[in-house]
Amino acid sequence: MDSRTYYYARVSSKEQNLDRQLAAFKALGAQERDIITDKESGKSLERTGYQALKNAMLRRGDTLVVKSLDRLSRNKMDIHNELQYFRDNGIRLKVIDLPTTMMELPEGQEWVFEMVNNILIEVLGTIAEQERETIRKRQAEGIEAAKQNGKKLGRPALVFPENWSSVYSSWKAGEITAKVAMEQTGTKRTSFYKLVNITENQ
Repeated sequence: MDSRTYYYARVSSKEQNLDRQLAAFKALGAQERDIITDKESGKSLERTGYQALKNAMLRRGDTLVVKSLDRLSRNKMDIHNELQYFRDNGIRLKVIDLPTTMMELPEGQEWVFEMVNNILIEVLGTIAEQERETIRKRQAEGIEAAKQNGKKLGRPALVFPENWSSVYSSWKAGEITAKVAMEQTGTKRTSFYKLVNITENQ
C-alpha cells in the first residue's frame, strides 16, 4: 500500500481561524481531503480530529505534517509521548517550523531523521520533567505560604470586651440602644450580635 501524507491543523477556540496553518499546507501541495482540523484546546489529546487521524488514518510509512509542535499539544509531556508513538509506529513527523524535519534525504540516510526525532524526544522529555517539578515546587510553596498567612492574617477570634456583662445587661433592659452598646464595647454590628447570640445560648 502506498504511503500517504496527512496534515493536521489546530486552533484553541471556534473564534480563531486556521487560515495561516492551511495556507502553509497548501504551499506544500496538500489536498483538502488529507487535511484534518480541530478547533479545541491543546490541553488534552482527546480531540475528535486528532484521534480519528491517529486511530483510523495514519499507517506505518505515512507522514504527518504540522505547522508547529504545539499544534499537537500544549503539554510538553504529551508532545514527548506522541513523538515516541510516531517513531515506534513508523510514522514520519514533519514540522514546518523545524526545517530539519522537512528535508528530503536520499534513501539510506533516514538515520538523520531518527537522530532529530531522538533529540526532540529527549529534550521535550527533560523540559516536561522540569516543568512538572517547577509546578510541584510552586504548589508546595503556595501551601506553605497559605499556612503561614493563615497564622498571621487569619481572622482574629471573637473576644468578649471587659465591660460586656454590664453593657449587655443595660441594653437588654432597654436602658441603652444597640448603637450605644456597640460604642461602649468597641464592637461592630456583626461582632456585637454574634456576642449577643453566644451570651444568650450559653
